Amino acid sequence: MNDERNALKILHYMKSLRVEDGGVVRAVLNLSRLQAEAGAGVTLVTYNAKDAPPGWRGGEPGLPRVVEIPPPGRLQKLGHDALATCEREISACDCVHLHAIWSPSNAQLAKLSRRVGRPYVITVHGMLDDWSMSLKRTKKRVFLWRTGRAMLKNASAVHCCSAEELRQSQKWYPGGRPVVIPLAVDLAPFRELPGRGPAEKAFPQLFDGKPLVLFLSRLHEVKGVDVLIDAVARLRGQGVECRLAIAGTGDEALTAALHMQAERLDLRAVVSFLGMVRGAEKVSLYEAADVFVLPSLHENFGFVLPEALAARTPAITTRFVGLWDELERGGGVVVTDREPNAIAGAIKSLLADPERRQRMGESGRAWVFEHLGGAQVIEEFFACYRRAMGS
Repeated sequence: MNDERNALKILHYMKSLRVEDGGVVRAVLNLSRLQAEAGAGVTLVTYNAKDAPPGWRGGEPGLPRVVEIPPPGRLQKLGHDALATCEREISACDCVHLHAIWSPSNAQLAKLSRRVGRPYVITVHGMLDDWSMSLKRTKKRVFLWRTGRAMLKNASAVHCCSAEELRQSQKWYPGGRPVVIPLAVDLAPFRELPGRGPAEKAFPQLFDGKPLVLFLSRLHEVKGVDVLIDAVARLRGQGVECRLAIAGTGDEALTAALHMQAERLDLRAVVSFLGMVRGAEKVSLYEAADVFVLPSLHENFGFVLPEALAARTPAITTRFVGLWDELERGGGVVVTDREPNAIAGAIKSLLADPERRQRMGESGRAWVFEHLGGAQVIEEFFACYRRAMGS
């Protein structure tokens, strides 16, 4: 660790820190913590610090320092007091890192950073992918025309987390300065795996001798849980018995619909809805599963895939996951079409070949620790910040 890197003072801005909002919040929390552990001075500015770890609020040494500002008012823009605090904090840092693009407050902080002479990096978090841009098309294009293009063009770097995200997003910021760096995955809980014990204790119904297929993520239409349930029904029709564990929470109406789907397909005995799973029980559940499946229609990064691989569990996903190419080349993931027969075929093939599952599990774990481990990824971000400062 060198003095130049230790001297970095980074300000992250994320409008809200609510973990239930999804992977962007998780990415910001991971990145802030790992950068602080690596020696940088990290300030995390937000107007909703709900899920910021308690120690971060007090500015303890070696931890990020959370600064909570007043929430935005009319048109979702920050007011005078919030901007005054942001100006003071930005002036004290070396580089600003903004997260997501559709918030007017991000555009305000980008403009403020330029005014006080601080470079900024912006992570788009999948919000310029083809699927994302197909939603609320007019509103997003108007925002880009009025504000977003200038914010992206003037950034010292536009951060994408995969080559696929760069390919899909760059057309929206011609002349920008893109950089590809994977998101930081917190691998500390996976270095010493806990075994099946915590999962067996928490969810004994899962361990009846049948192979275990696991889904773990938010319950949202885009995640494809309905496709996975249909795939399990097709497997059963082919005489392939397995148990499906669905871990996560989400929209109540969708959750109810998924329960009804499992009942309609006569799968109540083999489909278990576990709710939110955290900590050692989550790691143990990954490890206990024979196969992990994430059949998303859109996934910018998909933290759960590297986590499953870190637990030596082979995974199945689709080309709608931004990191699919890198994960497939890592040897731990099968990439297939997003439809029930294809998902069922991939599951059936892996369940029938324990030796292949073991090889994939070992390859996937090694790849994740080599390419997504904290130290390497954080050093890439530090280099990005130093280039921004030099420019």
